[in-house]
Amino acid sequence: MNDKTVANTLYKSREKIQPRDVHGFFARLRVASVWWLLGMYYLGPWLNWNGRQAILFDLPARKFYIFGLELWPQDFVFLAWLLIIAALTLFYVTTLAGRVWCGYACPQTVWTEVFMMMERWTEGPRNKRIKLDKSPWTREKIIRRGSKHLLWLVFALWTGFTFVGYFTPIRDLGARLVEFQLGPWEMFWIFFYSLATWGNAGFLREQVCLYMCPYARFQSAMFDKDTLIISYDEKRGEPRGARKKGQKPEALGDCVDCKQCVQVCPTGIDIRDGLQYECIACGGCIDVCDAVMDKMGYEKGLIRYTTQHEMNGYKTHILRPRVVVYTVIWVSMILLYLYALANRSPIQMDVIKERNPIYREISGNRIENDYTLKIMNKDHADHVYTVSVEGLPEAEVKTIPKTIRVKSGELRPVAARVMVPRANLKQPEYRFKIHIQATDAPEIQRVEDAQFNTPVNE
Repeated sequence: MNDKTVANTLYKSREKIQPRDVHGFFARLRVASVWWLLGMYYLGPWLNWNGRQAILFDLPARKFYIFGLELWPQDFVFLAWLLIIAALTLFYVTTLAGRVWCGYACPQTVWTEVFMMMERWTEGPRNKRIKLDKSPWTREKIIRRGSKHLLWLVFALWTGFTFVGYFTPIRDLGARLVEFQLGPWEMFWIFFYSLATWGNAGFLREQVCLYMCPYARFQSAMFDKDTLIISYDEKRGEPRGARKKGQKPEALGDCVDCKQCVQVCPTGIDIRDGLQYECIACGGCIDVCDAVMDKMGYEKGLIRYTTQHEMNGYKTHILRPRVVVYTVIWVSMILLYLYALANRSPIQMDVIKERNPIYREISGNRIENDYTLKIMNKDHADHVYTVSVEGLPEAEVKTIPKTIRVKSGELRPVAARVMVPRANLKQPEYRFKIHIQATDAPEIQRVEDAQFNTPVNE
């Protein structure tokens, strides 16, 4: 076997998939999902909340705004927690309903669906697109292809502009775009995200699902025989074969072998070959098969959402051990997240003890330790704070400056001196607490542990 033959057996050149138009319940549901999700994406940065952009990840100011929620870099744990909940939600939904995320909500699916709509507008239905692919370059082909790519490019640029609008106030971004005053990084990210959208949704398409997305590879670990999947009823459909409308030869099943289920599949698979990792559960094959069954006068559901247990004649169990475990963990994490978020402190304080010297003897026979308090005001208003200590006998604390005023969003270092009568000290070191409280809002307070060193036993 020569090298060329070996290469042909190992690699297969990609054949462009031109999905056929499909109409039906799942097609309408998918289009509604596309418009809903894209509507949220493109309108999100234009919404206002209390005089500011409702959703804004302001990296220079180190503030994340999500409607009434304001997060700081110190609140990164909440973002990480939210991502964990999102991942668990995906696993939970996959266990129950298979790959519905891929078919209806995945960004790759959503943007590819819009790009294919534009392709149908400019190049026509499936047969015309296939013919256009094979035809030589003519004036008509240049106009149709050029129109398609122009629409794709404009939509991709709008997508990139919107993406950057989540990190830079979008109204200011738009004004500077019109005046050609965008910064280099803003231009870079607009074009980068635009090209990524154009490439993924316009050219790569199903290849992202087949070769680049890891989700398809480990989904089997979340599937069981009660997971909802799209399946072909082989017992009812086989043996397949062509026949005239209204006829039902006894030797044949309900499948008329029209191959329309293959033609509408965005990943180009034949669902009649069984469950495959390439299937994104979009439901297109269900819609087109039901339409064919209607025309032939047969019962719908030859291809349908079902479970392996149902296909084999057993009862499907929605409540099963893994679902119960996922439900408990999922609900618990959401409730704990909401509780932690609701009780998030609007003030942050780090206590840094001065090590040189670790203590100092001062007048009045007292021992003094010095600290630096880094106070961050994460509230919407400015506040004046007082500092006190707990856990040290007859301790006194002085701060520089004496009046601690911290503006909203400010991180301010404050020098603090803690003094204790030497006669009250009986051990080499003490653990105590430094307490800070807003004078105008007593509910805003923070307590941090600290260490006090003494000359005892030296």
